[in-house]
Amino acid sequence: MKKRLALLLVLPVALSAQSAPVTIRAGLLLDGRGGEIRNALVTVVGGKIQSVGPYQGGLPTYDFSRHTVLPGFIDAHVHLTGYINSRGRMHTDSDGDTPVQADSAVRANARAMLEAGFTTVQSMGSAGDKPLRDAIAAGTYPGPRILTSLNPIGNASFQPERLRQLVDTLKSSGADFVKIFASRSIREGGGQTLSDAQLAALCGEARSVGLRTVVHAHSAESMRAAVLAGCDWVEHGAFATEEVLRLLAERGVYFDPQCALVLRNYLDHRPWFDGVGNFNAEGFAFMERALPTFPKLIRTATGIPGLRLVYGTDAVAGAHGKNAEDLVCRVRDAGQAAMEAIVTATSRNAAAIGLGNRIGAVLPGFEADLIALEGNPLREIEAVRRVVFVMKGGKVLKAF
Repeated sequence: MKKRLALLLVLPVALSAQSAPVTIRAGLLLDGRGGEIRNALVTVVGGKIQSVGPYQGGLPTYDFSRHTVLPGFIDAHVHLTGYINSRGRMHTDSDGDTPVQADSAVRANARAMLEAGFTTVQSMGSAGDKPLRDAIAAGTYPGPRILTSLNPIGNASFQPERLRQLVDTLKSSGADFVKIFASRSIREGGGQTLSDAQLAALCGEARSVGLRTVVHAHSAESMRAAVLAGCDWVEHGAFATEEVLRLLAERGVYFDPQCALVLRNYLDHRPWFDGVGNFNAEGFAFMERALPTFPKLIRTATGIPGLRLVYGTDAVAGAHGKNAEDLVCRVRDAGQAAMEAIVTATSRNAAAIGLGNRIGAVLPGFEADLIALEGNPLREIEAVRRVVFVMKGGKVLKAF
């Protein structure tokens, strides 16, 4: 498309939801729940969807009669505060960057994801998420709706009572959910680190104070422990077995495996990360070997009846704005049906993060989180890379 990009992101007036009706014509409308309408019209009033139906003539506010319109995407696993510093390295607390530099980089991450069509993200593991979340919610900066765990929990030396106190602190600090590390990194083999009793204390306390739990677990052993402890959600599962995936399905636990973006980002940009923490020769070799196994895991997961598969990319420094790549990977490499992949990244993710009655679908009464794609992703999944329009809560934030 040879049109220049016009980003309506600068003036506060552009960020205020329109009070007059806004109409959006769609050549193809995907409702986020598996339904589709040809030549549709969506009417938005006061930041919410007022009506959805067939286009019957007239001049719409936005004409996407040659495009696909669908709900804004949701990425259930990002790391907003990770970025590549001016020296071409992954940012660390000791690299000398000023708070102003860090704040600018993090805001750029949020903007990149929004422009890529991700109107909501779940960020796992940084206290720095909170001011950004609140500033975006207040309309100070453009960015996706953010849910954050603030600081993660994973210290295996803490007694259960201390872990319960940490959960209570997160609740009082404004966390939206609890992120728990129950296994080692994939670069270290992914073995279980927290005991069954520690996991039970964490997930039990979180439930008692009304917080969801998301558990980093690579090994089948750690995944099983998280499920039996009553946790809500398992991340990664690089070494999952079919048996443990069936257990997740039986207990109604959400499962979020990644497909390619996170490992490809590390491997394609090794100089950014090499030498930081466990990013060493052994770790990179391990990731290289693991890369082809990720789509195979998703293929297996999609074949488990009742498994609640969600969509999260684990987007880290350098990957923000490329969040749709795992949709391409899931369809092209893992064999997931395109419509199912889109449902996973919209309405199912919305339900998983507790917002299923507000976002993730194009339905009357829902928040007007809408995007338009150049092309039809049901025929060519790569169309998810070509986002030409973004509306969040009725506010137009990107348009060609």
